[in-house]
Amino acid sequence: MTKKLPMCLLIASLIPSVVYAAVLDATEDGYIELTPAAGYRLATGECSECHASPQSLWYFQNEIIGTPADQHSDAPGSLVWLGSRKVLAEAKILNEDTIALSNGEPLAFGIVPKIKTNLSYFNRTSLQYLMGHPVRLRGEMEEGRGMPRFVARTIWPLNFKIMPTPPEPLAQNESLQQLVRSNNGGAQRPFQTRVLWQRTPSSDSAWQGKAVIGLMLNGAQGDDDEAHGGHFGILTGRYEQDGDWSRWLVNNFYNLDSYSEKGIIAAPTPADKYLMDLNNGQSYYRPSYMLVAIMRDSSIPQHYQSTIDKVFDDFYRHNVTYDHAKSNCAGLSIDTLRQIGWKVPERGSDGYLKAVAAYFYVAITSKSLKDARNVYNYITEESTRLNPAAAFDAIGNDMLMLANPHANRSLTPTERQFSESVEALVYVHIPQIPSSRAFGQAPVYSFDEYLERAPADRSQWKIVPVEPRPFPDHLKGKVARELGKPSIVPVPVAITLLLLLSTMVAGGWWIAGKLKRRRA
Repeated sequence: MTKKLPMCLLIASLIPSVVYAAVLDATEDGYIELTPAAGYRLATGECSECHASPQSLWYFQNEIIGTPADQHSDAPGSLVWLGSRKVLAEAKILNEDTIALSNGEPLAFGIVPKIKTNLSYFNRTSLQYLMGHPVRLRGEMEEGRGMPRFVARTIWPLNFKIMPTPPEPLAQNESLQQLVRSNNGGAQRPFQTRVLWQRTPSSDSAWQGKAVIGLMLNGAQGDDDEAHGGHFGILTGRYEQDGDWSRWLVNNFYNLDSYSEKGIIAAPTPADKYLMDLNNGQSYYRPSYMLVAIMRDSSIPQHYQSTIDKVFDDFYRHNVTYDHAKSNCAGLSIDTLRQIGWKVPERGSDGYLKAVAAYFYVAITSKSLKDARNVYNYITEESTRLNPAAAFDAIGNDMLMLANPHANRSLTPTERQFSESVEALVYVHIPQIPSSRAFGQAPVYSFDEYLERAPADRSQWKIVPVEPRPFPDHLKGKVARELGKPSIVPVPVAITLLLLLSTMVAGGWWIAGKLKRRRA
């Protein structure tokens, strides 16, 4: 005769099976971008069998990534930075040690530790903000004292939903820029969505399964004077009926040649990882803004994603290098959009006369030709390639224009396709998650505005130092090995110097000749 287990032991024995049924492998998690998650395999950069370049894998040696499951899979060619192996699709945080699954079962809970170089982190205010409504988690399962524990790296509020609502177009005195700048960027405002344009009235299921392409603008940080310009990326994905957009893919460019103090690595990455990673999620240190186009077909999002994947491949090989003026997050993103045939109107630069004058001023006052060259590059670069906010504004206004059947310019095939395929345009305001970090604000829209916001004395700037990350020469692509460093003295500055010297020499000769004739 077998003894019956005490009820408490019986319940305890059932908890792991209940828990593990709720915890998904990241490859079972619906779609990543426009591709079924099952089309990926989970690995780290140490993987020797992954279908990814050695150059890209080098950057993710200790990170969880998704790579195409096989060479013939539907997954795109570039890797995706997932950060974690496991997903809890829905849970509720009860306290700092416990979460409840969607069926009410409790589960031990923890968060990943703070990166040492990160200046601020998740705290009691973050916990209070996220408690009380369902969340989605990325992380890992751990076994402790015979009981499972979920250690979260990413916490995504499931009430951040994008749903069809009656359209509220921009009023005559409104603009995208005003929406971004309102309430000083709205770091502490609630999550909000607003349908700015819609082709036909939509039901709750009208957007189901539709492809999306969107613009992501992140605001200025509140404690870093090098980050007033904000950040920018273009995203792709597929709309889900419950309004959850956590798996949309953000194409995130950052400088590969230095270690981010928050642990950011340039890569395509899901929106929940991009915004809500506890160490490097953008929403933990600034507000964000998004404009999303719901598309009738997936041609343009797929074309953009496959093209930007190739840019990432060149980026990892160092055939394309990050430059804060010439090839930053805005420039690389909008260049690719223009490459596929979307000719977003340019807005020009501040001009070469101003740049040459600024070069001499900075060279004299800072005694640094490198600083002078950087300022020259900022002033001469085309605005939509330089400023994340200008890129967001230019592309966003072009989306609104193309949605209008009476476009005010001759359209390319890509632009005409967007005009015919777009179903709705939705503006999204994403607040900053409270933490120990200062609240951020709206990004600047020009280099002059940047200078107005930052302290005039550069020695007073709040700057977060970062360590260089040297890339092995043997991994560099052929183009990268042949690239030379740009001259520290731009050609217009050199020409100006020659003219000044020539004028001085000619003037000297003239004066010397006149004195000689007077003496004679």
